[in-house]
Amino acid sequence: MVLADEKEYMLDFFKEKGFTRKKGKRCGEYFWTLNPDFEEPQDTPCVDYWFDKIPSRDPLTVGEAREEFLSFFEEHGHARIKPRPVVARWREDLYLTIASIVVFQPHVTSGVVPPPANPLTISQPSIRLEDIDNVGLTIGRHLTSFEMAAHHAFNYPDKKVYWKEETVRYAYEFFTERLGIPGEYIVFKESWWEGGGNAGSSFEVTVGGLELATLVFMKYRVVDGRYEEIPLKIVDTGYGVERMAWFTQKTPTAFHAIYGRLLDKYREALGVEEPSKDLLWAAFRAAGNLEPEDPASVEAYYKRVSSLSGIPIDEARSVLEREARLYSIIDHAKTIALMLGDGVVPSNTGEGYLARLVIRRALRQARLLGVEISLAELVDWQVDYWRRDYPQLEENRDYIIDAVQWEEKRYRETLARGEALVRKLLRKKKKLALDDLVKLYDSHGIPPEIVASVAEKMGVPVEIPHNFYSIVASRHKAPQRVRRVGESANIPEEIAEWALQYPPTRKLYYENQYMREFTAKVLGVKGEYLILDRTAFYPTGGGQLHDTGTIEWEGGKARVVRVEKVNDRVIHIVKTEGPSGPTPGSTIKGSIDWARRYRLMRHHTSTHIILGAARRVLGNHVWQAGAEKTPEKARLDITHHKPLTREEIRRIEELANSIVDDRRKLRFMELPRNEAEEKYGFRIYQGGVPMTPTIRLVEIPGWDVEACGGTHLEHTGEVGAIKIIGAYRIQDGVVRLEYVAGTRVYEEAARLEDKILNLSETLNANPNNLEARAKTLVDELRELQAKYKRLLEEKVASLERELENARIVIAEAPDTDKRVLQEIMKKLTSRVADGIVVFYYSVNGQVQVELAAGPKASVNLGKLVRELAGKLGGRGGGGKTRASLRVPREKLGELITMIKNSLSR
Repeated sequence: MVLADEKEYMLDFFKEKGFTRKKGKRCGEYFWTLNPDFEEPQDTPCVDYWFDKIPSRDPLTVGEAREEFLSFFEEHGHARIKPRPVVARWREDLYLTIASIVVFQPHVTSGVVPPPANPLTISQPSIRLEDIDNVGLTIGRHLTSFEMAAHHAFNYPDKKVYWKEETVRYAYEFFTERLGIPGEYIVFKESWWEGGGNAGSSFEVTVGGLELATLVFMKYRVVDGRYEEIPLKIVDTGYGVERMAWFTQKTPTAFHAIYGRLLDKYREALGVEEPSKDLLWAAFRAAGNLEPEDPASVEAYYKRVSSLSGIPIDEARSVLEREARLYSIIDHAKTIALMLGDGVVPSNTGEGYLARLVIRRALRQARLLGVEISLAELVDWQVDYWRRDYPQLEENRDYIIDAVQWEEKRYRETLARGEALVRKLLRKKKKLALDDLVKLYDSHGIPPEIVASVAEKMGVPVEIPHNFYSIVASRHKAPQRVRRVGESANIPEEIAEWALQYPPTRKLYYENQYMREFTAKVLGVKGEYLILDRTAFYPTGGGQLHDTGTIEWEGGKARVVRVEKVNDRVIHIVKTEGPSGPTPGSTIKGSIDWARRYRLMRHHTSTHIILGAARRVLGNHVWQAGAEKTPEKARLDITHHKPLTREEIRRIEELANSIVDDRRKLRFMELPRNEAEEKYGFRIYQGGVPMTPTIRLVEIPGWDVEACGGTHLEHTGEVGAIKIIGAYRIQDGVVRLEYVAGTRVYEEAARLEDKILNLSETLNANPNNLEARAKTLVDELRELQAKYKRLLEEKVASLERELENARIVIAEAPDTDKRVLQEIMKKLTSRVADGIVVFYYSVNGQVQVELAAGPKASVNLGKLVRELAGKLGGRGGGGKTRASLRVPREKLGELITMIKNSLSR
């Protein structure tokens, strides 16, 4: 830990109230206290939990603790703002909301966007999975989901709001006045915070072993290990809402305080008996020093619990392990409800991967308790319990339950096939490392306990780390790479740097999306790259392809083959038709390929319509996972946990076309970011998150609103019509819809019509009777297949009788399908153990020979076919009881003779 100069912690507030600065005798950390008896900073592991002995106000539920906090800071001049989803939709470098400051990163903290209020207060539901394996074991110190109540102040160079003095005073007054904690029990421990490239001094507010709040003063950026002061200084606080409830309720675990009677309901359903109060309170005293990753610490914990409770250590361990599983299941069930309620779709990537990880760990804990129970039912109880606190849970209840049921089904399927996959791997590897375990989980969903079980049976050593799921979660907590602001994947870096020297390009394609021609001044030329002062050429972006067309100047002409954008500079890639191109300062006339552009506009507007329709048919969990608009067709990738049914596809298509018929006029707006988010929510970020203070919104009134930089039609009627031409899963949790609009619908209909006519000619049927004709042919085919099967069975019976008599059968193959042949040969040689079967058939002017021998036949077929291949100029191979050979057709007679002679010896 890096500590700031002690002056960072010397506050007038401490002097005013009579606080003393001390250094902990055991932990060596500095802290401020009013209590002359305190020799440690009142935080675990420096001291045990003993806050149950400290006076406080009447018990508070989680909701009451939240309201006490928010109302206190409202009364002290802070604006209350709504919490954001637990999925960080506004961030491209993070999947989940892990703290309240995440709400304001990176746009506010970087100074690009002002905060929605200043100062402000918020209680933000958050999810952290890095310590998921510790949940339950530490009786409440670790949770996967929790609320971080906070107050924030953003201090600009020209506007200071407040800093350390006021922040510490607020904390002291809140805890003493609202929670009723006597001041002599409150400790401010000096600390240092770093994260996300920023750093600053901090105080941890601890009472009776429990950390109730952290007060961070974000003052520096970290550059190559150095600390540089930043102009925007941020007060970043975090108060544990669940911990405040636990503190006031004085229960032995946080789970008793958070869930109350719901914990009893889970206990009964999972078959976990209530431990004695002596055992629970002994665990409470000892848990502060427990470090679950350290086996020695775990053993010391159980020994101390046993000593404090008088219960034998083995019994104490057994009971507390079951308690930990109970606590982890109730915790995970809430987290699952929150994630799915905010639209996460379980999958193998991104936030969907993390949701599946929590679901599967909950299912694993239930299995380890030895109970078969519906996780969906347990999650449904969480929806009932929290629906007033988090209204989105009730709103999306049907999806939440359906998705969990689907995941339970898939988990069972994974377990069914998991053992075979593990056995296959263990035959190749004599030892499995952590990376092998993670790969088995990532690629196949096989949990580590299945691996351990199979490995034990096979005598292969496997060590499963206690924190396996925490390790996996940490590897998937954020995207591997995030594109930098202004970076373009399609432009060389040196060209991007060159373009940035010019002023932003005026975007005529926004001012008039129907503009076909324009004039502009050339600002810069570098090879095939051209910068204009203004342009109507749309650059690739938001899933929409760039425009093409031409530019002309006095004495020359060029084709515009591609258009890209770096920040606000539009770069044209041109192919000059002549000896020289345009020069800086010259005037050009640009002409858009309008037919191409109009198709792109139709497909882009169709994409917004389709997304709105999919959300209404499938549920609020539908989010755009990708999109592309080309002149030929458009595609939209949406998050959804199941393959689409034909009925769902038809309903999406019907709804979409009803919006086309409604001729709704599109609205285009530039709004400040905070206003856009407040008015329309975070669903506007379907195609990415612009790093700008203002956002361009495209609205189809009453249907869809998105942050979008693409070109669109004036009203939905111009789309003409929409036809979905494909719907299929492209990966776990993502469904792709492909569709066409406008005149492309006619072209697609004509293509399908040609297929129908060609098929009609092939089947010799009237197009209107094609279905009936196809059904007749299918029925006839099935009848022929049944007849063929009977004949084949008769042939096999005949061959079996011949084999029983002669012990060798050489015959033309009854079928040329290798799988059918292998099945026939397997059946014959299993019934006649010393029999030998040889089948042959023609393949491309050659003869293919398949040979099989029973387990008691005295022959090595592999050796035989290699000898025959050498003599007859063919090729072959195989093992003792199964072999194949291919020779020229004219050698068939000679081959049969040689086989008979060889096998008769």
